[in-house]
Amino acid sequence: MDDFVFQNTTKIIFGRGTEAKVGEEARQFGTRALLHYGGGSVKRSGLFDRVAASLKAAGVSFVELGGVAPNPRLSLVHEGIALCRREKVGIVIAIGGGSAIDSAKAIALGVPYQGEVWDFFAGTAEPKEALPVATVLTIPAAGSESSTASVITNEDGMLKRGFNSPIIYPRFSILNPELAFTLPKQQVANGVADIMSHLFERYFTNSRPVELTDRLIEATLRTVIDAAPRVLARADDYDAWAELMWSGTIAHNNLLNTGRVGDWGSHDLEHELSAAYDIAHGAGLAVVFPAWMKYVHKHDVARFAQVASRVWGVDSAFMDPERAALTGIERLEGFWQYLGLKVRLSGLGIGPERIPEMADKLSSKGTKTVGNFVKVGKAEAEAIYQLAL
Repeated sequence: MDDFVFQNTTKIIFGRGTEAKVGEEARQFGTRALLHYGGGSVKRSGLFDRVAASLKAAGVSFVELGGVAPNPRLSLVHEGIALCRREKVGIVIAIGGGSAIDSAKAIALGVPYQGEVWDFFAGTAEPKEALPVATVLTIPAAGSESSTASVITNEDGMLKRGFNSPIIYPRFSILNPELAFTLPKQQVANGVADIMSHLFERYFTNSRPVELTDRLIEATLRTVIDAAPRVLARADDYDAWAELMWSGTIAHNNLLNTGRVGDWGSHDLEHELSAAYDIAHGAGLAVVFPAWMKYVHKHDVARFAQVASRVWGVDSAFMDPERAALTGIERLEGFWQYLGLKVRLSGLGIGPERIPEMADKLSSKGTKTVGNFVKVGKAEAEAIYQLAL
């Protein structure tokens, strides 16, 4: 097990009706808030009004900014930064899923910074401070409600880049499984792929031994595999949603990567895909991750056989590791297809035309690699995208 420091400062407030607590929690960080969200469903459902009422009751005034897209854009972040400065906002509250939360984090980074907020995502600057961020989660998927991460797309070149820093851990996050009852089935499926991908990114590691976190990741994967079909079959199954929502948070709050170094190459591969085609992140991961697995599995066949046995119940894991590894990948693809996801680029209507361009961007024209379990450069990226066709 590698040396590590673990400290997650996000306060989780979990359960029915917990959005009523937003005001009293936010009041600790300021008396003026930005409510940041995506489309109209937040208002149609009545959630926005309940959050607004809670803030008003606690003496917190607010301004609002909607319009967050599934791959949140830098231009809206700029708009939010200007609004927060003009209105003297003290806390940014995201209502929604990972896109709204990531956009809120970027706004929070940009308000006190005198330069261009993209500097952080481009890796040319490190922030010294940020406005407090809070979340009201409606979509179990990205885990951004309790993570150090934000991913933003810059329309100038359609560059999708991530940034990580402890200063953007949300101060508190409201997790009410009831808020997910009305999610479309495709959005549920995309979220499940996102959650499972966060777990797999951590699972495929060269660190040894890591038995405890292996087992925790495997248990979380099994929980997601059990809960996902239940919520798709019955949208108001609170208990199944509770398991899925908490799994999504645990998958990305950094507990499960303690003592180990995860890979994250598949996320970089997917970022280029969704930047090029503007597809949902989870939908892209459902295509990229199995292709990556097929390409790299020989690097550590035993690890792929282990997850096939412990998660997918492949009996032959220790008799024929190669066969077990490939069977595990097939079962992952089958599960995602059962949920309604596509596992090939062709299923998304995407051909090979932009593969060289995506590989070029990923590798900064062949000058860098991504991933830790296996290093992926330009040639490897092209091969993985080709496998995904």
